[in-house]
Amino acid sequence: MLDLGSDMVFRVGIPAKHLIPSASEQCEFTVDDASIFQSYKENISHLDISEPRKAELALNAVAASRFHKPMMPKSWFFDTQSISCEPESGEVVTLQTPLGTAKFIVIENSGCASLCMMVDIEPLALSSTKEMRFCDTIKVMNDRITAYEEDVMLNLALVG
Repeated sequence: MLDLGSDMVFRVGIPAKHLIPSASEQCEFTVDDASIFQSYKENISHLDISEPRKAELALNAVAASRFHKPMMPKSWFFDTQSISCEPESGEVVTLQTPLGTAKFIVIENSGCASLCMMVDIEPLALSSTKEMRFCDTIKVMNDRITAYEEDVMLNLALVG
């Protein structure tokens, strides 16, 4: 749990088995946490999810960056991409399975693999029996990641 002050406490949505032991203790929300939170909020500001969900995602991302246990990549669920990607922490990226595509935010890039948190509200099927949900985390090799490109529609008028 993160103590946000003013009698506000945030309970992290990450399963306890994925968190280091100190995550179960009462933890202050530090200045560094606030800075990381703001960075995540700015990077997800353009996404088409509600403001409360953006706040939840950013808080879970802060908690994951601070308390997530190291894990081995589970890249086999995702398609290899032809273009190499070196994602930065906080960057929104795309991962694709044979069953669908979803957006993720990079929590940590350890060189050849990245810990990612799912951004999309709709579940992503990894296989016929396994799926990921909003704020679930997974570590994948960077050759599975593509940069997220937002579709921007411009309304232009011809003058003259």
